[in-house]
Amino acid sequence: MNIDRPPRLAQLWLLFVTTLLAAPIVWMVLSSLKSPEQIAAAPYSWWPRPWRWGNYAEAVQAIPFLRYLGNSVVLCLGSVAGTLFSCSLVAYGFSRLRWPGRDLVFGLLIATMLLPWQVTMIPRFLVIRELGLYDSLWALVLPKFFGEAFYIFLLRQFFLTVPQEMIDAARVDGCSELGVLWRVMLPLARPALATVALLETIAAWNDYGGPLLYLNDPKRFPLAYGLEQFVSAHSSETHLLLAAAVLFTLPMVLLFFFAQRAFVRGVTTTGIKG
Repeated sequence: MNIDRPPRLAQLWLLFVTTLLAAPIVWMVLSSLKSPEQIAAAPYSWWPRPWRWGNYAEAVQAIPFLRYLGNSVVLCLGSVAGTLFSCSLVAYGFSRLRWPGRDLVFGLLIATMLLPWQVTMIPRFLVIRELGLYDSLWALVLPKFFGEAFYIFLLRQFFLTVPQEMIDAARVDGCSELGVLWRVMLPLARPALATVALLETIAAWNDYGGPLLYLNDPKRFPLAYGLEQFVSAHSSETHLLLAAAVLFTLPMVLLFFFAQRAFVRGVTTTGIKG
């Protein structure tokens, strides 16, 4: 019996799936470096001749790209800060504090994950408008300081893996509950926190519904919504659309490339109770 056959078949299958998934991205990048005539030429050619790097400069100049980029960076940083602050506090309360009705409340929290965003869209809009935050980035950042059910669940599962003896020792040494969270739990939870930060960064970067609902001034548009405006204004210039799409995608690809080790470690260790 050949024991090498299953791994080789698995590798071939993974190579096939990877090629299948990567083909549209490769096509997008290569086509962004072509002229409009090359994109529409028949028969189709994968390689640009010549390579038109100026497409990226034209795409950046066609819209206030740097302003949109700055808004997206502010939105991502604010969303990550709010998510880590609120979700770590709530997750610690669900994992290490005992209080009446804790499990029931946690079950209700998890049940909210079943609600689609469209169900809470109108109530959220009314609350944001009454608070006077409409047409500001705070309308997108402030809700992150009130927690997110999935991230709370993720951090709670990681906090449960921390030995109770370490927490008891910190309490004996005089740490308050916030001191235990800050000095013991959070340093140990760095992989889980990195995973939450990465997921929230990607979610905030790709968010289109939020800016569409809460923002009206073009000066406050993030890249996700600004790209839609670019599509409306330059729908016939395919080479510029593809160049703008590459510029929009590149930061998230680089972020995941550099953070993939922490992300994988956080995912594999979360939920394994020690």
